[in-house]
Amino acid sequence: MITPEDVDGNLLAALQQIAPLENTALLDLGSGTGRIPLLVDEIVSQLIALDLNLPMLLEQKYQRQKVNGFWGLINGDNRELPFPDNFVDIVTVGWAIGHLRGWYERDWMIQIGKILTEMARVTKPGGHLMIMETLTTGALEPAPPSPRLAEYYAWLEETWGYTRRTIQTDYQFKNVDEAVAKTKFFFGPELADKIRKNGWSRLPEWTGVWSKQV
Repeated sequence: MITPEDVDGNLLAALQQIAPLENTALLDLGSGTGRIPLLVDEIVSQLIALDLNLPMLLEQKYQRQKVNGFWGLINGDNRELPFPDNFVDIVTVGWAIGHLRGWYERDWMIQIGKILTEMARVTKPGGHLMIMETLTTGALEPAPPSPRLAEYYAWLEETWGYTRRTIQTDYQFKNVDEAVAKTKFFFGPELADKIRKNGWSRLPEWTGVWSKQV
């Protein structure tokens, strides 16, 4: 699903508007299969991807080999980063922190707060923190897809001082059949039915980019 996403290249443009990426050291947390590393590998001077899920890192290693990338892969917890203070210029985390809002119903602020604190700790003064989260896939207007995420997003802005940008990161498929087949596996049958009903080969998606300078 990485290849057809963000057909207009809006995500990289948004990151570059927040902070120039050239000649920087960037740490990507909750890196998964490499959405952000694949995007910035040829721009930054140093890149490290961290994820708690080892199978995800193994898949990212495969993706890295396909593009002859050379970034580091670290198995670790976003809440306890194995790096010294003032280690990198930029920390990114894409579509990962929001999961904790559901996993930790009673103490989600504490758990997510640990990540935000660690992000700031390992970033050099003047560096930037960037968080990407969903603002809904398959809708014509951006909005948090659940009340829990809406609460988390507002908390990022009001308590932690993050600023939000909203961008379109639409998926572009070859045709409606491909869009249905791929999204049904990843997002479920309800969205696949909506795609079929609307005849979408281009699936609308919205992403929020929250940023803060340290």
